[in-house]
Amino acid sequence: MTAPDLPAPTEGFVLTHFIVSEDVPRSAAFYREMLGGEVVLEGEPTIVKLANGWVTINGGGEPTDDKPDVVLAAPNDLNVVSGFLNIRVADIDAIVDQWTQKGATFLTPPTDRGAEIRCYLRDPDGHLIEVGQLKPR
Repeated sequence: MTAPDLPAPTEGFVLTHFIVSEDVPRSAAFYREMLGGEVVLEGEPTIVKLANGWVTINGGGEPTDDKPDVVLAAPNDLNVVSGFLNIRVADIDAIVDQWTQKGATFLTPPTDRGAEIRCYLRDPDGHLIEVGQLKPR
C-alpha cells in the first residue's frame, strides 16, 4: 500500500464518502467486485479506493465525545435518504450492462433528465448510489 492509495493528503484535502454498514466485509466486497474498487485498508474502518476517490466503510456506533448525541447506523428506511454516493461515468449504458451482469439491480433503467442521464442502485446495506452521465451541451 502506498501513500496515493490512502486518503492522506500532504496538503489541502481529499474527499471520502463514509458509509455505515451492518456487515463491513460484505460492503467492501460490493464496492470492490461490483464497482471495481480496491480495498486499501481492511478492518473497521475499511477503505476502498474507488476511481479518484475513496469510500470509508465502518460499523455503526454510539455517540463519542467528539460527536455527542450522534448515533451511526445503516439506513433503516430505504424511502428516506439524506445523502448518497454520486458516480459520474462516460458511458452509462455500458456501465449499467456491466454491473447488471455482475448482479446489480437498478431501481429503474437510465432515465434522460435533460442535462444528464441517470439511474440508481443500492449497496448491500441499502445506501443509494446514483450513476449518471452528463450530456454534451
